Amino acid sequence: MRADARDNRARIMTAADDVFGRSPSASTDDVARQAGVGIATVFRHFPTKTELLEAVLTLRLERLRERARELSGDAAPGKAFYEFFTQVVSESASKLAIAEALTAAGAVVGAEAQEAGRGMRSAFNDLLTAAQRAGAVRTDAEFPEVYALLIGASRGATAAKLEPAVRDRMLNLIYDGLKPYS
Repeated sequence: MRADARDNRARIMTAADDVFGRSPSASTDDVARQAGVGIATVFRHFPTKTELLEAVLTLRLERLRERARELSGDAAPGKAFYEFFTQVVSESASKLAIAEALTAAGAVVGAEAQEAGRGMRSAFNDLLTAAQRAGAVRTDAEFPEVYALLIGASRGATAAKLEPAVRDRMLNLIYDGLKPYS
């Protein structure tokens, strides 16, 4: 791919992430306008809106996976776990908007996004395990329950349109429940 084509693709992805993250009903014209390219350029890279949405969702999941992996090297595993949990919940509204746009388009999540999601869940599980070994998270809190809390908190914060202060208090309640018994 030529350098200008790579630059255009990157601008399209950045614009699509922002545009669809704010409004699932946004159009590819909105993406093109924000990216500063023509609609034909968008469709040259992504022949359908569904393919563009899928690419954005995949990119978001890959970024979360990489962030979790980056945090796994933190000297304070408990802090790293709670920081990642907070980040996922804080960014959930726009990720869910993109997933909603995919659903509205009648699409199912494709193989690349599914693989990125598996990678993100695996990296989150590694953070959980390290936090448990460090004594920052209860050892009887297994991954399926903790992941369900992450999803529930993300969807709940988004559906209720929680202000950041309320969201943070909700997270503190969840974190209190995850901490080992005194």
